[in-house]
Amino acid sequence: MEIARSSRRATGALALATLLAAPGCVTHADHEELRRRVSDLERGGVSTGGSRERVADLAAQIGKLEQQNAELRGRVEVTEHRADSALEEARTAREETARLGARIAAANAAPTGAPDVAAGEEGVRPAELQAYREAYAAWRGDEPGVCIDRFRNFLQTYPSSPYADDAAYWMADCYFKQGDFKTSILRFDDVVNRYPTGNKAPDALYRQGEALLRMGPGYGSAAGKAFERVLKEYPESSRAAEAKRQLDLLGSG
Repeated sequence: MEIARSSRRATGALALATLLAAPGCVTHADHEELRRRVSDLERGGVSTGGSRERVADLAAQIGKLEQQNAELRGRVEVTEHRADSALEEARTAREETARLGARIAAANAAPTGAPDVAAGEEGVRPAELQAYREAYAAWRGDEPGVCIDRFRNFLQTYPSSPYADDAAYWMADCYFKQGDFKTSILRFDDVVNRYPTGNKAPDALYRQGEALLRMGPGYGSAAGKAFERVLKEYPESSRAAEAKRQLDLLGSG
């Protein structure tokens, strides 16, 4: 009987010691109190009935702490998801700002006395650059209606611009922001078909899949095909991993 009691005490002590090792679960005072109780059990300095009551009490505390840990993990997962979305949006804006900065520098480096001459190796005229910047500012300012008008005018005025694929992509995204998913699907498709080797092609194809998902459950198969194309046609792009996750979600749905 003494061996059995000792075994129960050791089991309770081991379980509690494991819990104590978990960071961020309890306060320092909680640690000290639980350590003291474990020490009492290990020394066998209480009666059998008391030991059972203490083990039951500690087991209840352990269960409560485990529940708190599970709730904390759930909140962390939600926070991580929101952070991923914010980081993706920040990444996109940062990349676009970097491209704009490079082209602005090229425009400023153009020879004086020839304001309407192509500036830099990319052949961007100052007026063309300014028109693109104004349209992009509307996109960043979350003005989808203004964004669409400005990018449409830009594409009509500068159809051969090196900004054309970017302009077409952002215009499609503005339709998406408006909730006009059907038109955004057509516009994203236009980006892929017109500029298949452009830097926005994999993004446009992926966003086309996202827009199809927003159309409802009946468009899941079409969305899956768009994500499959991202993996097949742009396997090295940053969108490939995201497309794979979307396919996994569709497969488990």
